[in-house]
Amino acid sequence: MKKIMISLLVLLMTAAGFAATTNTVTIVYNGNTATVTPTSDIADYITVSSGNSSHVKIIQSDQVSDATGEIFYILSGSTTDGEFYLEGSYKCTLTLSGVSITNPSGPAINIQNGKRVDVSVKSGTTSRLVDGAVETDYNGAYHCKGHTKFKGKGTLYVTGNSRHAIYSKEYVEVKNCTINIQSAVKDAIHCKQYFLMESGVVNIAGAGDDGIQVELKELVSTGETVDHEEEDTGNFYMTGGTLTISGVGNNCVKTDGTISFTGGTQNFDTTNISENNAAAVDGVTASDNAATEVYDMLGRRLTGLPQRGICIVRENGVVKKVWMR
Repeated sequence: MKKIMISLLVLLMTAAGFAATTNTVTIVYNGNTATVTPTSDIADYITVSSGNSSHVKIIQSDQVSDATGEIFYILSGSTTDGEFYLEGSYKCTLTLSGVSITNPSGPAINIQNGKRVDVSVKSGTTSRLVDGAVETDYNGAYHCKGHTKFKGKGTLYVTGNSRHAIYSKEYVEVKNCTINIQSAVKDAIHCKQYFLMESGVVNIAGAGDDGIQVELKELVSTGETVDHEEEDTGNFYMTGGTLTISGVGNNCVKTDGTISFTGGTQNFDTTNISENNAAAVDGVTASDNAATEVYDMLGRRLTGLPQRGICIVRENGVVKKVWMR
């Protein structure tokens, strides 16, 4: 309860424009320099290895969850040669408060954290992320190793000059904020597990490949779960908001799973979509105690998993889709 109250207090103070006093790291960019200021309660739990460089690198201690709970990182200012790099193993919130980051040699934001990351686009502000046209070991101007939840009521512009504009190795959710993707060499938004748009506005003006692509993270789909908890389906869900997609090189939306529009406004060609959903194959029968059985999409029995493509696996009475790459 104490941690919850502290987190609520930080959020209220940030929204009101006051300087945060707990659980917060403030990063202000100014050209080729950046000032990183942690509050005193968490100073011992983060390491800033970049000094005052505009290429900010922060490592968050593994003990931070037991010590303080979630840390809030607030980014503002502007740089044409900078980066925000964060490494850690506990969930966090990243607030974009009118920040503009261009990184000619890599991602503008690089989150090496496999947990949930809230990206809060602060109300009344406009932020911009641009990466460099280089092929290195990252996948987007915004690159995240874990889950990403975009929220807030501000506006975010993203340009992907190397690969994707927004990349998340796990799911992406969008709520309330406005995201304008001006261009991407490959996909505008590329994520795994699932994509969910509940509200807000997403404008995709150009992508060399797909507007939004959703992959399975693991070989076997979990199937849709309650509140999407631990879900890995490769599904696309749109329940609200406005999604506009134009000027794509391939599909507006492409998934390993299914595509579902149950609300919101779709300002794009909804026939220009591709889904690789595989349901149970008609005619596949086996006893619950039978050995593992593998079938292709025509219901033909296979002797083992194929090297590539989709197949159906029945094991212990459960039928699952397997996507081999």
